[in-house]
Amino acid sequence: MTTGDSGLGIGDEAYGDQPDHLAEHCDLKARPAGWSSPATPALAHGGTHSGDLSARAPCDRLPRCETAAVNDAEANDDRADADGSPGPDIRLVEFLADPAHLPMDLATSVHQCAQALGLPDVLVFLADIQQRQLTALNLAAPTQEIDSSVAGASYRTQIPQLEPQRQGITLWQPLVDGVERLGVLSVHVTTADEPTRQRASALAALCAMMITSKRAYKDTFVRRARTHSMDLAAEMLRAFLPPRTIGTPSVTSTAVLEPAYEIGGDAFDHALSEDTLHAAVLDATGHNLASGLTTAVALAACRKARRTEAGLLDLVHEADEALITWLPDLFCTGVLCRLHLPTGMLRWVNCGHPPPLLIRDGRLVEGAFRRRADLPMGTPSKLSRHPRSVHQIQLQPGDRVLVHTDGITEARNADGSELGVEHLAHDVADSGTLSELAPETLRRLIHSFLDATGPRLKDDATILMLEWKPAQTMT
Repeated sequence: MTTGDSGLGIGDEAYGDQPDHLAEHCDLKARPAGWSSPATPALAHGGTHSGDLSARAPCDRLPRCETAAVNDAEANDDRADADGSPGPDIRLVEFLADPAHLPMDLATSVHQCAQALGLPDVLVFLADIQQRQLTALNLAAPTQEIDSSVAGASYRTQIPQLEPQRQGITLWQPLVDGVERLGVLSVHVTTADEPTRQRASALAALCAMMITSKRAYKDTFVRRARTHSMDLAAEMLRAFLPPRTIGTPSVTSTAVLEPAYEIGGDAFDHALSEDTLHAAVLDATGHNLASGLTTAVALAACRKARRTEAGLLDLVHEADEALITWLPDLFCTGVLCRLHLPTGMLRWVNCGHPPPLLIRDGRLVEGAFRRRADLPMGTPSKLSRHPRSVHQIQLQPGDRVLVHTDGITEARNADGSELGVEHLAHDVADSGTLSELAPETLRRLIHSFLDATGPRLKDDATILMLEWKPAQTMT
């Protein structure tokens, strides 16, 4: 069923504005004055979904003593059922505290947690690598298209959705670990009252952590996230890649690579330390297994130096030495950057790579990152006329920076005309005015890029976008 079929358009995505016919299921008509629905804070206007249940209390405007009394009463209700048996909170705690349950597979663990919470009908859906569809973990349900389904709306916006069924309602809960979108959780219920939605949200948060902890060694997750077979170079490089999206309340870094199953020499990296975002985009010469190996060596060398708190030039030097020693005839271009989160100062090194793009206040800032590029990594220092340089730029709140490979700048439309980075920049700028989440902007952007160029790319195309938003920093 599509969003249009359900009667829940984008304006109805947060639970607060549901059609009248859902009132009997959702208890939306009998809420106290000042009630704030669980998904309506800045989420509907582009904020991120924190998953903090404490921010969803339905009695925000009650006096402190009355709020405490209501919360205590609700807590007591959750601790025991009407017959005096343990309530859902206690049942879940008992399950999680039992060491015998630790080795359970994800499907069994989710089922047991759902049963403890009184949510008997639950399915996990995972997004594929290209973020076009959501596939049930146990293949027990039809695939959901991300662009056209209610489940997809939950994934795109990170806002829970309600989808009426012939019997009952399906709650679609986004599965998000930190800021990384993993998929959605389908919870079928007869009524969608506040306690039920809170338990569904809690289960989704728990499920996201379970997926993240197990996917590194569970091939089930990998198979569900693929719609085609992976070639050898792509398989090798993807084993080195970090999560697609990372972030804090003040910064988001998200990346995409295409062709998803045939990448040869492109890669991205990002990581966080106490007050710094580290990011890099690399592109080795060629498009084969040797190219992938070159990028993998450069990536490992940069990480090795970064984890000793080395400076940007030291990272590049480490990559130079590794490539010169082990792969002396191969080179790798790249941009390595560091963003100081408290101040927004961005420093970067450009090793023979296209300059990044800066989107500020809904427009492309021409030439913001245009500096003389140094030679690619792996080039002997005696061949360079100039020492490598570190550049810097002061970001402003809300700025978006796009680091990309030449597969983007050299791409052509299906008719052979040059696509150009201006098209890319304008799409990002337009999405910023709509306060769209950064990962969703990049998802749409790469799909638009593929639609324009056709499915068969002549070169790898990689984009990493970072967004600095200090105004949202939590104190």
